[in-house]
Amino acid sequence: MSQYDENRDGSRDGKRERENRPTLSEVDNAAVALAAVPEIAEVSTGAPGPGSIAAGTIHTQCHSRHDREVPEVDLLSPLTIRGVTFRNRIAMSPLCMYSSEDGFATDFHLVHLGSRAMGGAALVMVEASAVTASGRISPADMGIWKDEHIGPLSRIARFLEAQGAVPGIQLAHAGRKASCDTPWNGGSSLKTPAEGGWPVIGPSPLPFDEEDPVPTPMSAADIQLCIDAWVAAARRALDAGFKVIELHAAHGYLMHQFLSPISNNRTDEYGGSLDNRMRLVLETARCLRELIPQALPLFVRISATDWVGGGWDIEQSIVLCQKLKALGVDLVDVSSGGTTPDAKIPVARGYQIPLARRIRDEAEIRTGGVGLITDPRHADEIITSGQADLVFIGRELMREPYWAIKAQHAMEVEPSWPIQYGYAVKRRAK
Repeated sequence: MSQYDENRDGSRDGKRERENRPTLSEVDNAAVALAAVPEIAEVSTGAPGPGSIAAGTIHTQCHSRHDREVPEVDLLSPLTIRGVTFRNRIAMSPLCMYSSEDGFATDFHLVHLGSRAMGGAALVMVEASAVTASGRISPADMGIWKDEHIGPLSRIARFLEAQGAVPGIQLAHAGRKASCDTPWNGGSSLKTPAEGGWPVIGPSPLPFDEEDPVPTPMSAADIQLCIDAWVAAARRALDAGFKVIELHAAHGYLMHQFLSPISNNRTDEYGGSLDNRMRLVLETARCLRELIPQALPLFVRISATDWVGGGWDIEQSIVLCQKLKALGVDLVDVSSGGTTPDAKIPVARGYQIPLARRIRDEAEIRTGGVGLITDPRHADEIITSGQADLVFIGRELMREPYWAIKAQHAMEVEPSWPIQYGYAVKRRAK
């Protein structure tokens, strides 16, 4: 996601907010079958204990009732999903830095992301990485559309893991919101090759803003090529060593464009009914889940509402999340907005957390809470009250890379400084 997406104040990257297939009945049946399972335990990496199940068993069940009844679950509690354990509940949101050339990660990204791992975050998510060159928001976006991108990303994943963080990456396609300038240059659409732009695509010939280029409607073949590109990108991410893959279906980008009636007026199997509008997200999630090893989690970021009448909303999001859970998605990262520049978004402290809670309760899937979370006690309350399983921190981690360590101090827990820092910091404190 863009570092500017968290504003939700009517701006998008420096300008007005731009920001064998299964049948849907098979997905419905899978959801019913999964819901019938009373409890599924966490994956065990050691010997089974009392009341546990055998080591290696995989699950996707949300423990919302359990979490609310056990006060020991808080912001600093570990969380195990499948075969991956997060050292606490603090995640770094994927933040676009617009600092790549031809999609390549650089030394800047290593330091930017690595410092947050050293600062105690449990999950460090690499920014929205384009699955095709034409799927970039800007020419300076991170990419993962060719094998040559693997090497620099692998260096980052190794360092993050060495610092105790779980390395994650978000896979994205901007759709009709592609081909824009960098935000510090105004973020406007690059309409011609001379400006550095390229043609944009989308579900329908509906531009995001009236001054933007009209996207070329995607054919069935174009849609399949995009699914294939996501799969190929996920394979590269695994080769680079990432342990969490997140599918970006939020903020008005391509997946979200198919979900929302505002941007999708198709009359084929990818438009019209809710089942049809969800089809691309569900087909892609199914393909990714089949590719990703069973021991590794799959996340999906969604915008739970467009904040406008007649658009995508929380009720449709709950249905989508139920189906995503049935396909093996482990956590939904709940954001909002991005489909229209006319949305009136009630930006306030934790304003998206009620959306995460509803999805967690009603779809019975783990959620990540995001949006104007700056205070450790507030973040802790989100976890202890059962509103989300992870808190995704964006701008506040930009301001303070060691936010997670400061959260430990605020909660009167011994801060887990990197050993190279800790011995000196603790000695000085005495």
